[in-house]
Amino acid sequence: MRVIALFALFLSLALPTVAQEATGTITAQSSDQQDADMAVRIREILDALGNYDDVTVLVDEGVVTLRGTATSLSEAEALEPLVNRIEGVVAVRNAVTETSDVAARLNPAMDRFRARIDQTMTLLPLLLIALLAFAIVVFLGFALARQKLPFRKLAPNDFIADIYRQLIRLASFVLGLVVALDILNATALLTPILGAAGIVGLAIGFAVKDTVENFIASIMLSIRQPFRPNDAIEINGDEGKVIRLTSRATILLSYDGNHIRIPNSTVFKSRIVNFTRNAERRLKFEIGVASDADLSAVRDLAEATVTQLPFVLAEPAPLVWIDRIGDGAVFLVVTGWIDQTQTSLVRAKGEALRQVKNAIEATGIEVPDTTYRIQMVGGPEGTSTPGPQRESTPVRDDTASDVTASNDIALEKIIDAERAETQRDDLLDQDGQSE
Repeated sequence: MRVIALFALFLSLALPTVAQEATGTITAQSSDQQDADMAVRIREILDALGNYDDVTVLVDEGVVTLRGTATSLSEAEALEPLVNRIEGVVAVRNAVTETSDVAARLNPAMDRFRARIDQTMTLLPLLLIALLAFAIVVFLGFALARQKLPFRKLAPNDFIADIYRQLIRLASFVLGLVVALDILNATALLTPILGAAGIVGLAIGFAVKDTVENFIASIMLSIRQPFRPNDAIEINGDEGKVIRLTSRATILLSYDGNHIRIPNSTVFKSRIVNFTRNAERRLKFEIGVASDADLSAVRDLAEATVTQLPFVLAEPAPLVWIDRIGDGAVFLVVTGWIDQTQTSLVRAKGEALRQVKNAIEATGIEVPDTTYRIQMVGGPEGTSTPGPQRESTPVRDDTASDVTASNDIALEKIIDAERAETQRDDLLDQDGQSE
């Protein structure tokens, strides 16, 4: 019995201690006055906030019970963390729901709308001043961009001058926006505006990458001027005379009279061969002689013949060399230089080949025909029918041919006529510097 009594005494001493440790920050004492004070304080806070006229507050033993309706669900949910901040609150039971009264739910929106109208009316004079400043800055920028003289002097051509004008317009727009926002004390909006514009510009740049690349290539070509109108050039195997350089493509006139339009991005990245940049141009052809001929004498004869041609320049001097041994002949390479502004290259080449061939054959050296021919053999009783025989004696004609560049002059007239029709769209400068 004594052991039981001691165990009971131990429990009576230990239980209050355990209960006190489990309760945490909840006080052991409470009073009706404390509950009433908390209820009054909560009601005062709700009255100061507004929109909680239909909410009732009940406090019992530190437990706060909220009932009623609010104009929105977010306002109802905001009550619990607010009430928990009151000293002495043990727990909160939030039974506040969103009201179903349409008029009550619209009242806060109408109040906000009226507040914004009042704020706008207050800021209206300042807003008008900001708009006026923006308009003045933009007007001055656009008026400056309309001037032709300063930009034409700064830019190598009208295309670059138009780009300068566009940059001036864009700069005036941004400057006017900065001035207007500064007047409204809202310059903080400029960063997100420019950031959004940058993102949009980046997205558009990726979407039209080829167009942007072609536009940049047009700018670079108009500045560098790698060729001029009527220049004979070759781009990626396309050969012809330059008609014009536009903001999108380079247009050539082929020697067959066809228009060749090459995108400027391709032109900028390609190998460009300009045949017109130097007036001197070399003609070159190959001729074969019999293998038993005196090759040294033939070489000197061919070189002397080309040197004596009136359209061949003395400097650089003509040059002939033995190149290779082919089928039934030894081939020599003959070169000479002409002034292509006065002489047609193809005609000069043909005339030089004719004169060299006549000179070699005049010495009795054969210029063999390396073309293979098939002769059909057959007939009655195995006889053969011989084909037509060529004249064994060559016919010489020492009359000089016309080698003037008449064909090139005709092409130049066609190009000049086409350029005169659309001169405004040409980025080439006939008198400007080129690389």
